[in-house]
Order: sequence, then C-alpha cells, then structure tokens
Amino acid sequence: MATETVERKQKLKQKQSILNRIEWPTFLVAAAIYTAFAFITWNYHDLPWWLLLPLGGYLVAWHGSLQHEVVHDHPTPWPLVNEALVFPSLWLWLPFRSYREDHRRHHAAANLTDPLEDPESNYVSRETWAGYNGLQKAWLSARNTLAGRLVLGPWSAVWRMLVGEGRKLLRGERQAWLNWSLHAVGCALVLTWVLGVCDIPLGGYLLFFAYPGIALTLMRSFLEHQARGPRGERTVVIEAEAPIALMFMNNNLHALHHAEPGRPWYQLPAQYRVRKSALLAENGGYFYKGYRAIFARYLFRAKEPVAFPLR
Repeated sequence: MATETVERKQKLKQKQSILNRIEWPTFLVAAAIYTAFAFITWNYHDLPWWLLLPLGGYLVAWHGSLQHEVVHDHPTPWPLVNEALVFPSLWLWLPFRSYREDHRRHHAAANLTDPLEDPESNYVSRETWAGYNGLQKAWLSARNTLAGRLVLGPWSAVWRMLVGEGRKLLRGERQAWLNWSLHAVGCALVLTWVLGVCDIPLGGYLLFFAYPGIALTLMRSFLEHQARGPRGERTVVIEAEAPIALMFMNNNLHALHHAEPGRPWYQLPAQYRVRKSALLAENGGYFYKGYRAIFARYLFRAKEPVAFPLR
C-alpha cells in the first residue's frame, strides 16, 4: 500500500510538472483569436466595411503575434503541439516554418540589421541601392515612412518573400518544398471556411483581413531596429497603448524580447518594469511613448535611409 501511495504521488507530481510547463494564457489568446475570427467571418455580410477592416486586420495581426510566440517555443514543451496551434494561415502569405527559420537567424545575427546577415533587415546594401533605378528608389523611400509601410509595405513584403522562397524552390531545396506543402494545407483550411462556408469573396478576404493584418504587423516592425554602431542600441522599446500591446503580444517591448527571447509574452510587462532603466541605458534611449507619438513623427517622414549606413 505504501509503495502504491508513493507511486501515485510521483505520477501526480509528474502531471503537475507538465501542466506547469504549459503557458495557459497563450492558449486563451489562441481561443480568443479563432473564436473571434469564426464569428466575424460568419457575419461578414452583415457587418459594415468600416468595422470589418479594423477587426479583420487586428485578428490577423494578432494571429501573427501568436505565430511569433510559437517560433520561440511557446506555449508547450512539444514543438508539434505548438505548431498545430498556428497551423491555419490566416494571413495566407508566409509559410510558418520559413518564418521560423528566418526569425531564428535574425536573433542569431551578430550584425543585427545588416542586410547581408540579417534576413529580417529592412535595409539594402549600398551596392544594391546604387544599382536601383529612380522608380525603385522612390518606392523604397516611400516605404520608409509609416504611411508607406502600411500601404506599400505588404506588397513589398509579399514580393520579397516570393522571390526568396521561389529561389529555394527552384533550387529543389527539400525543406522549402516541405514548408510550402504544409503552408498550402494551412491556407486550404482557412479558405475552405472563408470561401466555401462563409461565402466571402477572395478579394474581400484579402482586402479586409489579410492585407490590413500584414500592414499592422509591419507597423510593429517599422521601428523595431535601427542601424547603430553598438549592437545593443539597435533594438527599440515602445510603451504601446493597451489594445496594440495585446495585438503585438508585448513584442513592442522589443529590446526586452531580444534580451530574453524565451520569456513568454504575458511576463514581459512586469519584467520590463524591473529592467526598464537598464534596458534604456543599454539601447541608448531608443524609446517611444506609444504609437500615437510614432504616427505624429513618422507618418509621412522617413525614419532612416534605405541603404545600410554602416560599414
């Protein structure tokens, strides 16, 4: 009897240990996203466009933030369970596994923001910039304003992704083919619901969900990094307004995320309050008090040159 009691206690402790390793707030976010997405798409034809546009964009961007959590091995110890949580591709454009590969390389880049080393850099090399024609330079310069990033940015992001991923596919890279095969299934799940069940035109879904969702995600990355000498000064802190912070799952506290990439999103605000002074000292005061300040400053003003300014 005593042996059986000890074994039961050990099993109970193991179960509790496993449950404690699961980040339940992230599951609640996933449930909120998919429930709201199902409700809004189901009622698509009854909602006015001025409500569909912000709600659809918000949900798709929020789902992108959930993907970012999964890239960093949240919310469970089991990678396949995590990936299944974001398997439906609400924004349609980017294979999750390709995003995961590039984002992990971004975190590992010794020369963060260098376009030759950082796959998520928004700069181009000086040599590439010198080879562009006037129209290309005008497009990229306009995209370096916040308005340009929101309106033109999704086109640029999708085109850049298709060119890069297309080269991998043409080279016959097996991982790229696997990434796109899984992505096709994830897109098919979404489009079966959207087009087949909810009877939403593909153009309507792209206009009211996918495009604004990508645009809002690019709003987050607009100031995430800057090209500066010390690596620590290249990553921003933005004290975002509550609805935006939730949409980005606190990734606006980006310097903290880079310092502690394994910390789950819901722990970041408390940790930021503890480390704020040290973080701002380390990143050279690269800081903004909310997105209203960013809109006021950069809506029609370029944040930096397009060509990478460092040697």
